[in-house]
Amino acid sequence: MEQNGLALQPLQDEALKKQQLETMKSRAAALLVAATVVYVVARIFEARWPWVGYVRATAEASMVGGIADWFAVTALFRYPMGVKIPHTAIIPNRKERIGRSLGNFVQNNFLSRPVITQKLRSVNVGRKLAAWLADPAHAGTVAKHVAAGATGVVQVLKDDEVQELIEQSLVSKVRGTQVAPVMGNVLAMITTGNRHQELFDSALKLVSRLVDENRDALRERISREMPWWVPTPIDDKIYQRIILGIDATMHEVAVDPAHPMRARFNDAVNEFVEKLKSSPEMIAKGEALKEDLLRHPAVRAYSASLWSDAKAWLVRHGTDPDSRFRQRIEHAVTQFGQSLQGDDELLEKVDGWVEAAVLYVVEEYRQEVADLIAGTVAAWDPDDTTRKIELQIGKDLQFIRINGTLVGGLAGLIIYAVSQFFR
Repeated sequence: MEQNGLALQPLQDEALKKQQLETMKSRAAALLVAATVVYVVARIFEARWPWVGYVRATAEASMVGGIADWFAVTALFRYPMGVKIPHTAIIPNRKERIGRSLGNFVQNNFLSRPVITQKLRSVNVGRKLAAWLADPAHAGTVAKHVAAGATGVVQVLKDDEVQELIEQSLVSKVRGTQVAPVMGNVLAMITTGNRHQELFDSALKLVSRLVDENRDALRERISREMPWWVPTPIDDKIYQRIILGIDATMHEVAVDPAHPMRARFNDAVNEFVEKLKSSPEMIAKGEALKEDLLRHPAVRAYSASLWSDAKAWLVRHGTDPDSRFRQRIEHAVTQFGQSLQGDDELLEKVDGWVEAAVLYVVEEYRQEVADLIAGTVAAWDPDDTTRKIELQIGKDLQFIRINGTLVGGLAGLIIYAVSQFFR
């Protein structure tokens, strides 16, 4: 059969509910038929035996009560006997109004601030969350989903766009920062507390070692630079004086913290630092060097490889359950849960954050929830909606027909008895 709207999902145990509904309908109808038969028989024998009038009145009232309640129950779902009587077939004809009422009811009674607040505070979200996270099995689950999510994200992103974004971000950041003043600040930090003298001492040791390792080359160079007519012993003397002078100077500087050469080194370093910070010429040279580096193919290739390397690493380790990446996430989650369990102040803050977040979402979208309910109900197929609702609650409604038949009969009996008493 073609439907006019959105079909509802099948009910659970729909066949069983339908069978139970049909059974209750049959019982209610059988009781009404029984009352009708009793009425007819009692009507026939009432003239012969007056006491049968009590039976007739009871059966008559039972018929009236049963028929009235059959009409009331049937009018909820369809037109009684197919006759379009006003205010019948209420559910299919008032489906949109029922949806709006249901949406407003949920909005005002389930999505209200007091209800949500009371429920959240009774749940102790922070403490339960801490206990859940502290469990290694749950931490492993979190690590698995985090790694899978991160892996999925990097695989969805377009490599060209991400690489271009990284390159533009790095280049714009570097271009926006003057290199020379930064280097000057770094050197100023290094020279704090005269620590640059350690570098000077290392340089002295390096010079001494270079001189010691290249004595033969130095001797040969001196011989080559001296005129041919200078005797060899004099060459040796000059060589010895140079070597001894270098060694003596290196030793003096090394053991004397107040040596003039150290002071000149201090002055040179301080002057260089100041130039890096404030000299327009030095700043311009630094910017020119920076631009040359940024335009170099190796630098561009490096920035482009950052994303590909990071993506490959994340995909490789994110899908491996035994990877250090997953293990570190799991350990961090467990540690966070354990630390959260022992910090009442932080637990209180977590409860406050959760409460504020949930209340914000509820306040922001409670009207949308009501509209969703109303719109969904309005889109349901009327016949399908009526049938499903009747299957859900129709069995219980049939008790109204049974009770109406029995209570109507009792009321008829009482009324007839009272009327006979006052005759």
